[in-house]
Amino acid sequence: MGLWEDLFGKQKQNIIKNKETAVNKSLDKNLEIIREMLVDCSDVVYREITIGCDDKFKAALIYVDGLVDKHLINDFVVENLMIYSRITPPSTKTIKKELSTIIKDKNLAVMEMKEVENIEAAVFDVLSADTILILDNYEKIISIGSKGWAGRSISQPETEAVIRGPKEGFVETLRFNTALIRRRIRDTRLKFKPYKIGRRSKTDVCIAYIEDIVNKDVLKEVKRRLETIDIDAIIDSGYVEQLIEDNWKSFFPQIKSTERPDVISAELYEGKVAIIVDNSPFVLVVPTTFNSMMQSAEDYYERWGIATFIRMLRYLGVLLSLYAPALYIAITAFHPEMLPIKLSMSIAANRAGVPFPSVLEAIIMELALEILREAGVRLPGPIGATIGIVGGLVVGQAAVEAGIVGPIMVIVVAVTAISSFAIPSYNLAIGFRLLRFLLILASAVLGLYGVMLGTLIILTNLCSLKSFGVPYLSPFTSYVKQSSDLKDTFVKAPFIGLGVRNTVSDKNQRKRMNDIRDEDFNEEEGS
Repeated sequence: MGLWEDLFGKQKQNIIKNKETAVNKSLDKNLEIIREMLVDCSDVVYREITIGCDDKFKAALIYVDGLVDKHLINDFVVENLMIYSRITPPSTKTIKKELSTIIKDKNLAVMEMKEVENIEAAVFDVLSADTILILDNYEKIISIGSKGWAGRSISQPETEAVIRGPKEGFVETLRFNTALIRRRIRDTRLKFKPYKIGRRSKTDVCIAYIEDIVNKDVLKEVKRRLETIDIDAIIDSGYVEQLIEDNWKSFFPQIKSTERPDVISAELYEGKVAIIVDNSPFVLVVPTTFNSMMQSAEDYYERWGIATFIRMLRYLGVLLSLYAPALYIAITAFHPEMLPIKLSMSIAANRAGVPFPSVLEAIIMELALEILREAGVRLPGPIGATIGIVGGLVVGQAAVEAGIVGPIMVIVVAVTAISSFAIPSYNLAIGFRLLRFLLILASAVLGLYGVMLGTLIILTNLCSLKSFGVPYLSPFTSYVKQSSDLKDTFVKAPFIGLGVRNTVSDKNQRKRMNDIRDEDFNEEEGS
């Protein structure tokens, strides 16, 4: 238990919080404290200036080079303070009291501006790409919104390409991602609630939901889990996913991630909650189900018959990717009588010169395929594709000619690999790839009984999973009559038949569409 607790148990430690330092009236004292906090930070720029006409008042601007919009700082802050402030005449002895008001209301031509009362908050704003203005003899620091770092432009998602549908994908900037969602949901009830997670990184995290459609219990649980995260840094949305998921022991993902704004918008209209993490192009969606993992955005842009056929192919791909090697091993090693005599003799003849049992043969080929797949992902695009295709062909052909594996095993492994790519969710496909090895070992020990036993274990795990209170196999295990859940599973109903939202949404907002086509047609006929 000691090792298990060390690896997977809850870790507790005492967190020492820094005390807040109030802003000093002396500009030099404030600069001294900030320089001590940001010592050896060569990217931090300090610009001391004087403002006013007759009396000279000292001030200082601080920002991080590379994170701010220098055009905004130079033309609308520094120039206004150093030149245009001299146009405003001093008002006798009250100029020192009025200086901050004059600067904020008349000199700073910027949209985002606030005042902070402690130095820690001011330094955090600097590290968050804002610019701070420190005035002499003033007990507050003015924080100016000046974010302007270089970022990746909006482009087509690499992991979720579609033939028909929007070509926009999320980027690493949180505010760009919220804008992509807002473009598609022009509703005042769309809410974005911000969080800062990570004691050191203070990463911006935002949850998005439509106020009157969202499931209130799910929303409350999402907020609770985010508020209980206590970690030093959040680098990517994958951190958040692993820290708030229901069951970390399962191979199946209980939180959906996507790069597509149209998918997130559709999920929000279904009453779900989106979690947007700064510096990550993948947005999380909760709750999620196995059925939603098997759906693609393109299903809703094509006619229902085409979408239904494609979905059935996906589920067939799941079965082939999970069971093909295990069934081959079980039948050839334990139950050859299940095959036609000619096919059984053909398989036996092909394996006559193979020195290994079928299970070892399958494991060798599967591991070789996984290595080639991983190598192809890490290499540059054109080279990776070439290595994956050519490497697979060359290795497979060479293995057959050398007598290490049989040609039928190469076909089975190839079909398995191709079928796994039919699964829309990358995380779900990885889970099936891992479980494939479990079924291979089970079939090698017990034959078809082992395959059945492994299937029962997988189904038991799937039935026990929940995603924020929603059963993972919903709607197959928790069907509600007044919903369109089963109309959007293996078979996608015509779009007009999906006029009711799923059971995740608020029960008062289930209906979303009325079919009035026949009424309009009858009115035209009557006229």
